[in-house]
Amino acid sequence: MTSLPSKARVVIIGGGVAGCSVAYHLAKLGWTDILLLERKQLTSGTTWHAAGLIGQLRASSNMTRLAKYTADLYVRLEEETGVATGMRQCGSISVALTEARKEELYRGASMARARGVDVEEISPAETKEKYPHLEISDVVGAVFIPKDGQGDPANITQALAKGARMNGARIVEQAKVLEIHKDKGRITGVTVEHEGETTRITCDHIVNCAGMWAHGVGAMAGVTVPLHACEHFYIVTEAIPDLGRLPVLRVQDECAYYKEDAGKILLGAFEPVAKPWGMNGIPEDFCFDQLPEDFDHFEPILEKAVKRMPLLATAGIHTFFNGPESFTPDDRYYLGEAPNLKNFWVCCGFNSIGIQSSGGAGMALAEWMQDGEAPFDLWDVDIRRVQPFQGNKTYLYNRSVETLGLLYADHFPYRQPATARGVRRSPLHEHLKARGAVFGETAGWERANWFARPSQEREYRYSWKRQNWFDNARDEHMAVRTGVGVFDMTSFGKIRVEGRDALAFLQKLCANDMDVAPGKIVYTQMLNARGGIESDLTVTRLSETAFFLVVPGATLQRDLAWLRRHLGDEFAVITDVTAAESVLPVMGPKARELMQKISPNDFSNEAFPFGTAQQIEVGMGLARAHRVTYVGELGWELYVPTDQTAHVFETLEEAGADLGLKLCGLHTLDSCRIEKAFRHFGHDITDEDNVLEAGLGFAVKTAKGSFIGRDAVLKKKETGLNRRLVQFRLKDAEPLLFHNEAIVRDGRIVDTITSGNYGHYLGGAIGMGYVPCKGQSADDVLASSYEIEIAGERFAAEASLKPMYDPKSERVRA
Repeated sequence: MTSLPSKARVVIIGGGVAGCSVAYHLAKLGWTDILLLERKQLTSGTTWHAAGLIGQLRASSNMTRLAKYTADLYVRLEEETGVATGMRQCGSISVALTEARKEELYRGASMARARGVDVEEISPAETKEKYPHLEISDVVGAVFIPKDGQGDPANITQALAKGARMNGARIVEQAKVLEIHKDKGRITGVTVEHEGETTRITCDHIVNCAGMWAHGVGAMAGVTVPLHACEHFYIVTEAIPDLGRLPVLRVQDECAYYKEDAGKILLGAFEPVAKPWGMNGIPEDFCFDQLPEDFDHFEPILEKAVKRMPLLATAGIHTFFNGPESFTPDDRYYLGEAPNLKNFWVCCGFNSIGIQSSGGAGMALAEWMQDGEAPFDLWDVDIRRVQPFQGNKTYLYNRSVETLGLLYADHFPYRQPATARGVRRSPLHEHLKARGAVFGETAGWERANWFARPSQEREYRYSWKRQNWFDNARDEHMAVRTGVGVFDMTSFGKIRVEGRDALAFLQKLCANDMDVAPGKIVYTQMLNARGGIESDLTVTRLSETAFFLVVPGATLQRDLAWLRRHLGDEFAVITDVTAAESVLPVMGPKARELMQKISPNDFSNEAFPFGTAQQIEVGMGLARAHRVTYVGELGWELYVPTDQTAHVFETLEEAGADLGLKLCGLHTLDSCRIEKAFRHFGHDITDEDNVLEAGLGFAVKTAKGSFIGRDAVLKKKETGLNRRLVQFRLKDAEPLLFHNEAIVRDGRIVDTITSGNYGHYLGGAIGMGYVPCKGQSADDVLASSYEIEIAGERFAAEASLKPMYDPKSERVRA
């Protein structure tokens, strides 16, 4: 009989590849008292039946960085542990059957090169040479990654488990966690059933690596971990004579992937309409189990596959497999500390890419746990992006029908989910819908992204070129630049911090000086100890003891978690008031004229200077007007009680008719802000980016005294910048920038574009990105010649360290 310990430093729940990777990496960092608990046997959930594809190219730079680490780890793991991992760097080929897919693949290749991944764009003929069994008559292009490969998922997991044990970790199978204990907002222990006995184990940390059980494990702790299992299908052929060693092949346009293994072909599918599974819970005895076959569901994939690879027509089917995999609402996995529970960590929700992700994910999480901060920007997969409502089972069921297929869908810019929509809506939703709004979704919010003309279809036509709303966005953009536009930004996160010590608390967290007069608005960042940007926000002082924080809607849970994590003995209360007020930005050169028509208040520069807020009358209602801007124009953001929002909007609309008032969407907000070089959190500025290198030193006041990150800022001032955030404009007016395009300095790729959009006023695509500059002056940076590589083609670019639009902010302060 195996006895369980009474305490551990960390308990890891789940013995799949993710759990074993976390145990391995924590042990490598020198952690002791590591206990991994597996309810049945290692790999018995979904790991054992994974296809084992190990690719390095992901949708973003840091996800590619993690995938590359995973591939490198699996190569060396066998030598370290003596356990054969089956890792074979046979390469991978992704083929394009359409020009749109080709552009996606080639754009990804440019980004991968900037991250040190060996990648080649190859012709159809070269594809045929590397994969002779492939039908290429309709192939228009392909990408080959020589060091991609495949491995044995079960053996990789066992190798990680052995490596963890070699460094002192303990792994116990047949141990089911019954209860998670917590006290005063932090983890204290677990209750475990093992060999017929129940044991309570105290611990400092818990890591939820429970795979498709992770939703339930999270619920035990009161933590939302939104994911849902779907059926995942593949077939394995009989042995095929003279098949030969082949690269992994992906034909995303046919929803299929192919893996050669031991002279057989494994054909798997990510079909557009998936089959959710486990709506009534996963059976208690589920262990190395399969789901019933559904050949009718898989047949359309197989029919295309036989045409794509004719040898399949005569190959017998050895195995038809159907097993469950868990999928998240946005097809990105979960990593990090739960926003509402100290020391409860998650590493799960891998959307069928757990083998190629878990090595890097385990490394990143272990370093995060060790240091208390993410080792680099992991916002793509941070658990703090989750909204509480996303744990709703009906929502998860509806969304998971779509998310499995999105893995192989065209990943067009601005693509919006089609399922599980309409959960969060502004009070103006129906007003905007009636006026032609086409909505997108962020953090569950329905937001007007653009406005269709009366005779125009109200839906996206996706493309890598100019989409069907391009002209609409141009008209909205120019209205903001030359007249006046109104937006609905109700989705902004709104937080009140109030109490006797509210000022002292915010002075500790914010880099700018919060000790300002009531009515003053302060633009600031909250920094981590490295001087990286944890939050980008405005803070309005409402009174001596009350402050109003405005953050992006997508980062609200993250920002709330950061505030609550650092609230010590201060007497201050933190309240999410997002739903209490709508936000209507009124922006443009004619904004003052419009405001004077709807309100008796004085909006002159003298009476209402930039960076201040006042209570005003609007029509027959009340609002709080903030004179700030995210578009680089004269304007006010109106914070309106939700019950008065419709009235204020109607008042604005009626008064603005004579001024040419234009309803504007979020695409226009973004195109205007990038012309003005305003930063976007999660793209241009992250917790990995030093505030000075991001060009935001003007918002940092080291003289005010101590605050988190101050020492790092002072050190950076002393040692100098290693890189600078630069604004680029393509000289050719036709190409488009989105993000992740390669920045080429004097003929050499140096980094990638962090965010991009079309600058309708400046007459070309605008992007931002970091340029290495250690030991160089600003003049040195600007003296170089720049190009941006888009899908393998390079375009000349103008570079600037000042905003290309209104660099002195004269229009903002007009």
